[in-house]
Amino acid sequence: MTAHILIVDDDPIQRRLLKNAVERQGYTAHLAENGRVALEFLRNTSGIMNVIILDLMMPEMDGLTFLAAIRNLGIETPVIVQTGQGGIETVVEAMRAGAFDFVVKPVSPERIAASVANALKVDQKESRSRAVRRRNGAIGFNDIVSASPDMLRVIDLAQRAAHSNIPVVLEGESGVGKEMVARAIQSASDKAGKPFITVNCGAIPHNLVESILFGHEKGAFTGASEKHTGKFVEADGGTLFLDEIGDLPLEVQVKLLRAVQQGEIETVGAGKVQKVNVRLISATNKDLIEEVRLGRFREDLYYRLNVFPITIPALRRRKEDIPHLARVFAERFSVEQKLPRQVTLSAGALALLTAYDWPGNIRQLENAIFRAVVLAQTTELTEADFPQIAAQLPDYHRGELVGTPSLPSVSTESERAVRDALAETPVFANSERGRDGRIDAKAMLAAAYPTAENVIATTDESGEVRKLADVEEELIRFALKFYRGQMSQVARKLGIGRSTLYRKLKDYGIDPDDPLKEAA
Repeated sequence: MTAHILIVDDDPIQRRLLKNAVERQGYTAHLAENGRVALEFLRNTSGIMNVIILDLMMPEMDGLTFLAAIRNLGIETPVIVQTGQGGIETVVEAMRAGAFDFVVKPVSPERIAASVANALKVDQKESRSRAVRRRNGAIGFNDIVSASPDMLRVIDLAQRAAHSNIPVVLEGESGVGKEMVARAIQSASDKAGKPFITVNCGAIPHNLVESILFGHEKGAFTGASEKHTGKFVEADGGTLFLDEIGDLPLEVQVKLLRAVQQGEIETVGAGKVQKVNVRLISATNKDLIEEVRLGRFREDLYYRLNVFPITIPALRRRKEDIPHLARVFAERFSVEQKLPRQVTLSAGALALLTAYDWPGNIRQLENAIFRAVVLAQTTELTEADFPQIAAQLPDYHRGELVGTPSLPSVSTESERAVRDALAETPVFANSERGRDGRIDAKAMLAAAYPTAENVIATTDESGEVRKLADVEEELIRFALKFYRGQMSQVARKLGIGRSTLYRKLKDYGIDPDDPLKEAA
């Protein structure tokens, strides 16, 4: 049955682009130029709409008013909110109002397609079968929940890697889902159904790493009364996932290099080599090239392993995934706990979870949902079910967020650019105004950031013009702080692509989480 998608946007060009993107996916698109027209349309169509794509800023009836109106009418159709303001305050307010998902303009057809697919997905039967597959360890790319462009790029790269035996290194913070991506690569490869063996290199005592990886003969160690085959032999024909590979001792790295280069391992105490056919996927939360520079990781092994690196972004860099992940976890734990009814999340709970930065990434979010489901007194989780998260957000209020005021027009392009940028950042209570009553963009910027941080000097101490690279680095650092690390927004405002921005961060040694910190 064809899904019906209602597109609500006052921009005719945007409506046409969204209509084309929706129809390319085989859905039927319906158009409305503002919230009032859309509301009337929904009253007359008796709930045939499957998904609504909604712009927030519209005349006559804006997006937030429309969200409140449909909820009052009892319409539960999932709503995907479009916003030109990427600030977390806007997102939280939309989630509070009941939005299912949000996208930041300009939005790609792929991002809209993923968001609509997520909104249309998953009846209870499918959720149960997915939970069973996960318990059995059979995880595919369809089980990776994401609507983030960055994460969709990760999935695309991983799918490409799955079609060969190329060595893959998964980079990213602890808890971002590296093992899940590794399992999905295995499931999509010609080794699907074969052994998938996991080794956490950081959790093994250094004197036992070699034995656990390559095995040992009886009597090879004092007290070793039995032969141990080792993880490479266990994974023969399948995949060996080496987690936290940066923690491997140097002496073991030599033997690992031989296994990668020649497909040969030497069991401790055996005195002979053994051929193995193993797909190797490594993971690390360390900067391996820095470990090489410090002499803690072999350079030759680094280049053997780092053939196809995939960096998985932290959850705080893909907040659009949080509502989807939270819903999936709630469904899964409802099944696993054998609850009579599925536990859902209120709009307020989703807004709270989206506002939090999750330093422990997906693992921390998963544990928070698990705890809430186990302790739940009702079938709907609210903000009150996440007291530990709320306690870490002192500025988070249950009431309506203070909206960003509209800023009057100005005479110069430079002030307009500053004012537009400020419209996407938190509002400061004591905004400066000029004699004509208009907001003074320069004064407001100065109030937001100390002078030393918002002025980029054009000359050095000797009075000479500064190097272009130095000014560029300083501007990137300022933009990262100004937009609170929202990489898409930073790239868009600087007029460069995201890949270019990431390359420049690496070139200048800029930490996106602490942009004012100088490189070591």
